[in-house]
Amino acid sequence: MSDTSAPLRLMNSKGLLLLTAISIATPAIAQKTYRLGEVIYTAKRPMKDIGIQKTVLDSSMLKENIALSMADVLTFNSSIFVKSHGRATLSTVAFRGTSPSHTQVTWNGMRINSPMLGMTDFSTIPSFFIDRASLLHGTSSVNETGGGLGGLVKLATSSDINDGLGLQYVQGIGSFSTFDEFARVTYGSDKWKVSTRAVYSSSPNDYTYINHDKKLNIYDDNHNIISQYHPKERNRNASFKDFHLLQEVYYNTLHGDHFGMNAWYTSSNRELPLLTTDYGESDFENRQREQTIRGILSWNHIRSSWKAGVKGGYIHTWMAYDYRRETANDNWTTMTRSRSHINTFYAQAEGEYTPSRKWYFTANLSAHQQFVRSEDRNIQLQDANRAIIGYDKGRIELSGAVSAKWQPCERLGMSAVMREDMYGSTWAPLIPAFFIDGIVSHTGNIMLKGSISRNYRFPTLNDLYFLPGGNPDLKSEHGFSYDLGATFSTGKPGVFSIDGGATWFDSHISDWIIWLPTTKGFFSPRNVKKVHAYGIETKINIGIQPIKDWHLDLNASYSWTPSINEGDKMSDADRSVGKQLPYVPRHSASLTGRLSWHSWAFLYKWVYYSRRFTMSSNEYTLTGHLPEYFMNNISLEKSFSFRPADLSLKLAVNNLFNEDYLSVLSHPMPGINFEFFISITPKLPSKK
Repeated sequence: MSDTSAPLRLMNSKGLLLLTAISIATPAIAQKTYRLGEVIYTAKRPMKDIGIQKTVLDSSMLKENIALSMADVLTFNSSIFVKSHGRATLSTVAFRGTSPSHTQVTWNGMRINSPMLGMTDFSTIPSFFIDRASLLHGTSSVNETGGGLGGLVKLATSSDINDGLGLQYVQGIGSFSTFDEFARVTYGSDKWKVSTRAVYSSSPNDYTYINHDKKLNIYDDNHNIISQYHPKERNRNASFKDFHLLQEVYYNTLHGDHFGMNAWYTSSNRELPLLTTDYGESDFENRQREQTIRGILSWNHIRSSWKAGVKGGYIHTWMAYDYRRETANDNWTTMTRSRSHINTFYAQAEGEYTPSRKWYFTANLSAHQQFVRSEDRNIQLQDANRAIIGYDKGRIELSGAVSAKWQPCERLGMSAVMREDMYGSTWAPLIPAFFIDGIVSHTGNIMLKGSISRNYRFPTLNDLYFLPGGNPDLKSEHGFSYDLGATFSTGKPGVFSIDGGATWFDSHISDWIIWLPTTKGFFSPRNVKKVHAYGIETKINIGIQPIKDWHLDLNASYSWTPSINEGDKMSDADRSVGKQLPYVPRHSASLTGRLSWHSWAFLYKWVYYSRRFTMSSNEYTLTGHLPEYFMNNISLEKSFSFRPADLSLKLAVNNLFNEDYLSVLSHPMPGINFEFFISITPKLPSKK
């Protein structure tokens, strides 16, 4: 079936049939019911957002997904592609047909992409730890940092803490003996804000699934094969134990100076589950352990027309990966014993200046000093009489930018950004970006936005030095990106509100880095001549109050993202030229709805990904592509208010229709499963 029929197949999915049955359900999305009471027909926008293609995830939506990681939140509430190996396993995100390493991720301003892999594992980021999240698409990422050829995910905590002492505890119990605990203690006063959050999750994660990569025979009485079937198997070696602790302290002098301290500790012990293609019956251990601490100190000095700030941070990660098998009784053979130590020192200075209502200037300079030691004693190379078991490298990464934003009149805004990056001793050519937007109609708040930007991304340390396969001769990826879009918003206060937009994007990226198999039996990265990624992103938010005390919210997104390997036009032998990049869906869509009445709330979430190829040649073999899949989740929540505490009960059903699907080749995913949560918030005496 061709890709052109994908939008039609969307209309036949179980998710949309259910949605119709419940009157288009509802989202707990960014714009919640309070939008209905706002006057939304004023098109004023902050000058810092001139021309920016941006998606803001509302804090209430993050809290409603308390048991989920940021990977789950982004799956159902954005147009970006989330590639997940399952709960508590690697989950990465990618914008606009690019790869996860083309997505920059910051936490309170500090980049948290792994210097080894260039990507971020969103399964290790609890949504309970995130107060503000926004997505800067394509060219918009240049406003914050370089290297975001696809875009940028901004994550942050907030000092918005109520005065007095506050407590919250949530206990979750789910299928497969899954337990989730969440706790938070806060204290607030005029000057001080203090918060401590903790998350602990554990599960054997031993769900059953149908193994479509294996067939068993059915015999008759004479031992003749009369039929075959796909067996039901249990997800082996998939347990996890994750602990997160976040400490925040904020101090406001009340004279324009704000100080902050954020410290985040993670301890993770995860087994990596057996693949559906692994037919071995012997015992084995496949385990990944991680200890990470991230810390940031910040100071901001704020005045009426200008702001200055500095930050300093540190990240330390110890990661261990062990893979071994029992080759004979009590005789174990170790295949992989990898250890990595990563240390990152971070510093940033920034300033903002607004001389008049028409001008807005910014400047920032950041530095990340990376030190990485990676080794695997089971993989050795000989250099004379010395055995090489990994690499030990350091690299300084600098990024600085200045911008000027000009709004000559209410309807028109323009912005220019100049950024310069340096990795190691190599400077990137100047990275310019230009943005413009204009209000074409106050009726409906119709606004047009456009932008153009150059960008560069340097190879990661694994790209250059990983053993075996690292390629120190790799070139930096570079290219131009263009955006053109329109947004609108309208409504009637207290009755309904509707807003949305559509964006066309076009990116031409040269020297794209991709890991490919070699004749020596291992993978190695190389530069592809050119990749052309283009397409359309659309989104819409609707809020309705049909009758008194009833609120209906709906959020939907759709993306069409061809990402074509244009390769080297002189090489006709390369079968990947002109084909879609592996694991990039051409079509993706999400839908989230929320229906609330008094203290009751019903939440529905749906996501769709079209088929994805697993090989650059786009071959339709059994292992060459993954079929499309639909995912449907629902939850029902009831809140109670008692004199000593507020109580909330929530029942969630995931994979409502028991879909048999794959997100990554040969990685089984769970069928229908359940979670139940109890949230307790004591009512403590407030500060007078």
